[in-house]
Amino acid sequence: MNTLEQLASTTARVADRAGPATVGIGSGWGQGSGVVMRAGLVLTNAHNLRNEATVVTFSDGRATEGSVRGVDIDGDLAVLDVDTAGATPLEWSSTPVSLGTPVLALANPGGRGLRVTLGQVSAVGQAFRGPRGRRVTGTIEHTAPLVKGSSGGPVVDVHGRLLGVNVNRLGEGFYLAIPADDDLRSRIDALSVGSSPTRRRLGVALAPSRVARRLRAAVGLAERDGLLVQGLEEGGPAERSGMRIGDLVVAASDRPMTSVDDLHRALDALGDGEALALSVVRGNDEVTVAVSFGASGDEASPA
Repeated sequence: MNTLEQLASTTARVADRAGPATVGIGSGWGQGSGVVMRAGLVLTNAHNLRNEATVVTFSDGRATEGSVRGVDIDGDLAVLDVDTAGATPLEWSSTPVSLGTPVLALANPGGRGLRVTLGQVSAVGQAFRGPRGRRVTGTIEHTAPLVKGSSGGPVVDVHGRLLGVNVNRLGEGFYLAIPADDDLRSRIDALSVGSSPTRRRLGVALAPSRVARRLRAAVGLAERDGLLVQGLEEGGPAERSGMRIGDLVVAASDRPMTSVDDLHRALDALGDGEALALSVVRGNDEVTVAVSFGASGDEASPA
């Protein structure tokens, strides 16, 4: 058997084993893919969801409605409760991926039919920004081509065993997947029982330091490193605290703020009921703003 015949045989074998567990989420190219993890449970990306209920389409064409059990928007994962009708969940690989590992990516974009492509691991330990801008680390980069609507589908080895879940297309032929490891198992377990994580946020739209410096210079203000407030969520923690559009956040809990990651770390370090002390430059004046949070952490916004 020559190389092309071996590739064709491997692709067909993987499609047969992993295809039934690869589902479409929603309908049309604007939606995504998912993977059957257990009987009655499908994993997908949070950004694929539009409502609490969504159509799930299987590789045999059967379509049924699934409902959200749990969602982690910042981590871009969601678990759906759906009748999987005997679709066999994927076996997890027990071998960590490394550079050059051959992989196959499967997808059923919005229920428009099964796709299987070949590639290899091009990098490990990568990162991307989740739907709200939080940094998600530890992802796998690979080169198996994916069309729009493939996020949420599985990445498998040549035996059809799960290596990861596709989450982000980088362009230039590279794609990111959340690895199928113990951390992912724990997150699925929590989401499957409705334990959706909550994280504190300010309720602001922010511009990075380089933009802030340029805009302040343009209106004759002294350049400062910090995060520029460009928008406020109505009724959000920042607005309630008295922050204004145009404020420059230069420190949080006495730590300099030069990136949104600095702010997320400061928010995550707060104790229950603790307010976040922000040093804010307003025009040429520096003021302190104390931001308090509700019992739920006021989760659900970009920052």
